[in-house]
Amino acid sequence: MFTPMSLEQARSLPFWRRPITLLFLMAIAMPIAFNTWSALLNNFVIEVANFDGADIGLLHTMREIPGFMAFLVIFLIMFIREQVLGLMALTLLGVATAVTAWFPSLQGILMITVLSSIGFHYFETVAQSLQLQWLTKERAPQMLGWLVATGSAATLVVYGTIVLFWDTLNLTYNVVYMAAGGFCAVVALFCLFAVPQFDGPTPQNKKMVLRRRYWLYYALQFMAGARRQIFVVFAGFMMVEKFGFEVHHLTSLYLINLVINMVVAPMLGRLVGRFGERRTLMFEYIGLAIVFAMYGGIYWFGWGVVLAAALYVVDHVLFALALALKTYFQKIADPADIAPTAAVAFTINHIAAVFLPVLLGLLWVASPAAVFGLAALMAMGSFGLSLLIPRHPAPGNETIFKRHFGAVAPAE
Repeated sequence: MFTPMSLEQARSLPFWRRPITLLFLMAIAMPIAFNTWSALLNNFVIEVANFDGADIGLLHTMREIPGFMAFLVIFLIMFIREQVLGLMALTLLGVATAVTAWFPSLQGILMITVLSSIGFHYFETVAQSLQLQWLTKERAPQMLGWLVATGSAATLVVYGTIVLFWDTLNLTYNVVYMAAGGFCAVVALFCLFAVPQFDGPTPQNKKMVLRRRYWLYYALQFMAGARRQIFVVFAGFMMVEKFGFEVHHLTSLYLINLVINMVVAPMLGRLVGRFGERRTLMFEYIGLAIVFAMYGGIYWFGWGVVLAAALYVVDHVLFALALALKTYFQKIADPADIAPTAAVAFTINHIAAVFLPVLLGLLWVASPAAVFGLAALMAMGSFGLSLLIPRHPAPGNETIFKRHFGAVAPAE
């Protein structure tokens, strides 16, 4: 069980013990814990701990510190196999989510959030690395789409339960957090002990990797992290603070997102394969710029709740196109760089996340519209960067500049 086997050898295993099955099991467990925590968070912190905009900004800043420290995964995999580390982190996420309601104060919520964040960010770092190592370049876009759809389907069951039974069964935050977090932890432990360990086709570099030829990928990751924080922190908070959404209202909105993702995500994966990363990311970023600008219009012009809810759904769907950024890196990367670069990219993605939520939380108190206006500008910045992606990215052809100045050695 603990003797590593190659992906070729794994083909002889029963289907439930193969690498692709492990990826799907992890894709089910993580969003059940994390998205349940997210769905209840805004109502939980407002009703139980009386959070305001500044408090929610501080909470998300603390939550993102482990993401900023994701580069430490590089050092951990010197001693712990990637697969094992990922499942240990997934277990921590599940346990921390399960006990969230036990700490109904600002200090307690901050503490348990940091623990769950360590589990989430270290798991996500490893999971993205394993996906790109275990999936071929030809299959990656579509399979990544199916992984997103699978996570959405699993979370749909949880959210449906919240919507249907939150009032009728008088559910509590503790019951829901315990159920979702406990399920995640059980699945992670099952995978840790019942599924073999697998070796990818290329041994990974176990040191810090920063390459000049990956600079565009790093820049896009930084902008994505900054832009996403505004959506994660403030879009849902707006629905509760401005429009008075209760738990079952907000969760109903999440349900709509999940149903759409179940249908659309595999299609998006195929579209990336057909139209390429450049066009896909251009479409995502221009769409996000429009959505964020209209968020601001809700505050400036008093637009109503129906438009806000529709924008929230569109926003969520557009973010699913981020899988194109993963496949862009897979195409330009040295195969041995995938694990260390996944860790470095997570750190870069979270640079802005460490300080942006708390600063924008203070700005939110003065002008929520300004927060969303800033997000629209960030999306346009990402759009400008996406124009630099070549139509056919590959090692030595990472940006359009290589057409004019010639390719450099891939190892540079």
